[in-house]
Amino acid sequence: MSDSSSALHIIRIKKEIASSYPDFEERVTQAWADILVELKKGTQKISAGGPEFVPQVQFSELGNLPAEKIDEIRRKGCLVIKDVVDDAQAIAWRKSLEDFVSTNPDADGFPDGDKQFFHLYWTKSQLEARSHPNILAASAWLNNLYHAEAGQKLDGVDLSSPLTYADRFRIRHPGTGWVAHPPHVDGGTIERWEDPIFRSCFADIFSGQWRKHDPFLLGGRVGAQNSIYRRPEQSSIFRAFQGWLAMSETAPTQGTLKVFPDVLLSNAYLILRPFFRLLVAPDSPEIWNPKSWAFDVSSADFPGLVPRDRGWYGPKPTPELHPNLLEETMTSVPKVFPGDTVFWHGDLIHSVEKDHTGNSDSAVMYIPAVPTTPLNQAYIEKQKETFLKAVTPPDFPVQAKPENVLVGFGKADDILSPLGRKAMGLPVSVA
Repeated sequence: MSDSSSALHIIRIKKEIASSYPDFEERVTQAWADILVELKKGTQKISAGGPEFVPQVQFSELGNLPAEKIDEIRRKGCLVIKDVVDDAQAIAWRKSLEDFVSTNPDADGFPDGDKQFFHLYWTKSQLEARSHPNILAASAWLNNLYHAEAGQKLDGVDLSSPLTYADRFRIRHPGTGWVAHPPHVDGGTIERWEDPIFRSCFADIFSGQWRKHDPFLLGGRVGAQNSIYRRPEQSSIFRAFQGWLAMSETAPTQGTLKVFPDVLLSNAYLILRPFFRLLVAPDSPEIWNPKSWAFDVSSADFPGLVPRDRGWYGPKPTPELHPNLLEETMTSVPKVFPGDTVFWHGDLIHSVEKDHTGNSDSAVMYIPAVPTTPLNQAYIEKQKETFLKAVTPPDFPVQAKPENVLVGFGKADDILSPLGRKAMGLPVSVA
C-alpha cells in the first residue's frame, strides 16, 4: 500500500468510526478529558506499587481465588502464576533446549553470532511443556476469565478446552542489551479500528462510556480479524492471554517482561488517541490538560502504527506520541523461578527490559492461553500440518533453516498427554 493510499485508508477508517456513533466528537472529547484525569492517578498508583503491583497467585489456588482477586486480575490484565510445573522439570526443559541449539548451531535465531532468541517451534521440550496438564489447566482457567453477554450463545466456543499455539523461546545472556521489544501491543494492529467485529470490542470507548468497557467480553473477540494484511509475525488468532513459562530465575533488571498493569485505562487511551492532536510539546506539564488536545478526525495521523510488510506494526506507544503513558508506568514483573508462568491480556502494553544486569541466563518459553473457537480451531488445523512436516507455523516468517533438517526435533509421538494431543488437533490416542 503506497503512502498516499495508506493515508486515505486511515482517514476513511477514522471517519467511518466517527459517523458510526452518535455525537462522537462531543462524547469522546468528554471521555478523553476523563481518561487523562484517571490516567494521571493511575500513573501515581502504578509507580508507587512497582513490581509487586502485578498480581501473583499460586497454581494450586486457581480454583479458590476470592472474587476481589479475580477482579484485580481482570482490571490489571496480567499476573504471575507460581509453581505451575516443578522446578526440576522446567530446568530440564531448558537444558534440553540448550543441548538442541548446541547440536544445531545453524538453527535460526538472533542476534547473529550470539543467538539468544530462537525461531524454533517443534523441539521436544516445547511439545512437552505445551502439553503439560498444569499448563493446559492454567490456560483453561485464564480463558474462563472471559465471558459472553448475558443470554448470548457463541457457537463453537469452549473456554475450557485450550488449544496450543506454537511460539518460540529465548535464553538471554546477562550483560546484553535488548532493543527488539520496546513497549507495544500485539494481537492486531490497525485491525482494532478497521475490522467492524474487532472494533465492536471497544464500542463503549467509542461511545464515550469508557468506564463500561469490558476487555473480557467475548462477543467481538471470537470473530475478529486479527491479521487482515497477513503480516509475518502477527498472530491471526484470538489469544486470551499471551504468556511465558520461566525456565530460570528472572527478577526485575534481569531482562524480564514489563507491562502497563491497567488494561482498562490503556485500552481507553490507545483506542481514542488517533482522534486527538497534541497542541503542546510532549514533555510539557500541560499534556494532562484536556485543552492541550484537539479533536481531529480528518488527518492521516495514527500515533503508534508503523506501516510495514504489507500492513502495520503496533500500536507502539512512545513518549513523543503517547506522552501520558509515562515510562515509570511500564512495570517489571516480580521475580519468578523455574516453573512459574507470566501471563498478560492480548490488549496489554508490554515490553522487554533493555538491560539484563543479572549473573545468569534468563530463559523463557512462550506459551499463550488460547480457547477453542471456530477461527482458532481452523488455525490449529493449519498449524498441525506444519508441525507434522516440522516447518514454520502459519503466522510466522518462513525459516531459512526449517526444523525438519535439524537433529532431534520433536514429533507427534512425543506429545503423550491426551489433552495435549487434542489441543494440537491430533488424535487423542497414540496409535
